[in-house]
Amino acid sequence: MITNILKNHTRFVRVFLLITLSILLFLAMMVGYITQELKKLTDRIYPQVYIDNVSVGRKTKAEVISLFKEREQKLLNTKIQIFYHKEIIGTFSAQLLGLHTNTDEIFEKAYLVGRTPHTSSRIYQRITTLFGLDKFQFSTQVQYLNSVISENVERYKESYDKPAKNALFKFEKGRVVSFRKEEKGNALLTEALLRDIDQSIRSLKYKQKNYVITLKEQPVEPEVLLAKANGFGIEELIGQGVSNYSHSIPGRIHNVILAASKFNGVLIPKNSELSFNETIGDISAQTGYQPAYIIKGGKTVLGDGGGVCQVSTTFFRAALNAGLPILEQHPHAYRVSYYENDSKPGLDATVFAPSVDLKIQNNTPASILIQTEIDEEKMILTFKLYGKKDDRNIELSVPVLFDVAPPPDPLYQDDPTLKRGIVKQVDFPAWGGKATFTYKVSRKNEVLFDKKFFSSYKPWQAVFLVGTQD
Repeated sequence: MITNILKNHTRFVRVFLLITLSILLFLAMMVGYITQELKKLTDRIYPQVYIDNVSVGRKTKAEVISLFKEREQKLLNTKIQIFYHKEIIGTFSAQLLGLHTNTDEIFEKAYLVGRTPHTSSRIYQRITTLFGLDKFQFSTQVQYLNSVISENVERYKESYDKPAKNALFKFEKGRVVSFRKEEKGNALLTEALLRDIDQSIRSLKYKQKNYVITLKEQPVEPEVLLAKANGFGIEELIGQGVSNYSHSIPGRIHNVILAASKFNGVLIPKNSELSFNETIGDISAQTGYQPAYIIKGGKTVLGDGGGVCQVSTTFFRAALNAGLPILEQHPHAYRVSYYENDSKPGLDATVFAPSVDLKIQNNTPASILIQTEIDEEKMILTFKLYGKKDDRNIELSVPVLFDVAPPPDPLYQDDPTLKRGIVKQVDFPAWGGKATFTYKVSRKNEVLFDKKFFSSYKPWQAVFLVGTQD
């Protein structure tokens, strides 16, 4: 019995020793394997480590950078263009943006696997990577100089942001001295632009291409509208007239600008009439007018205020386009080239105080404010009438010219005040003719007025003074 016990004990001891030795041998082999692998991985990333789903295990930093070199090179060939209202306002090249992927940074993080200063984590990472028990994934990002984009976006705002303008209306001593209709503004959606640029740059990691991004905007409403800025019921532009005074002599240009200024800010109350002559007042050298050509006594002569009829003609056209009653209007005696620069014959109105006047009536629901504008470079005069529309329909036909007659032969007159041999032209030829157009204004089913305008222009001969003085 004792012998069997001893035999069993001996067998157990042998088995135990065999298992122990096997375990020790296995551990020794494991330690040896790990030691050898650690020596191989001195400057390399541990296995089972991936960057952007690409295995970088057992690779050096140089090998990793080379692995992603092609993608980095394609990245440097990309650019981003910014469009605003279908025009390119900015181009960001890869070099300008400093585009790059943060491969160096991610390599350092990948390299830390198995090298963390925390003992337990370090042992776990080494064992799991060396024996393929776990994977470690890292992702790169495309990075750029945000400051470059921010600086340009601020420049876009300075150039293209437009603040809304509130209506301005100031009335003093029977005249509007400050006026501005409200204007909508626009604000660039710069935050959206920054997001679009950022998303486009981030996507370059997956597909290297050029991007076109549109800079969008949103309207900005004014806080004060014209209707709320005044007590005259003026809300909107109801009509305007335009004329071109090109080829005018300096004195005439001066007079056009001066005469137009007399009407800027004038109010025509509801249900009242406006007389051009009464509004403009005295036209003479004493009131600032210069000599320019006028028609007087059947002749074209230099006189104070030449060019005032350019203003009356423009006002006449504005009144027609606003659908206002024309109570009095007179065409010129002959065709004046200034009024045909941008219009057919017939749309002119002459004035000569006190008998020849231009009168219009305000039969709209509100007062009418006159605003004049001068484009001195293009020599354009504009009359703008602000008030309140009432759905009137304006039918203005195109003027028709007929019975056209050539100018008479030139007239040569002796002038003893001029030296012999000198010839001076004092009047200029103009073709004659007759012009007519119709003017009908209605509201709903009611015809407010239906009028036919008629102009008869005399043929005008050139006149030359011939010197006879010895």
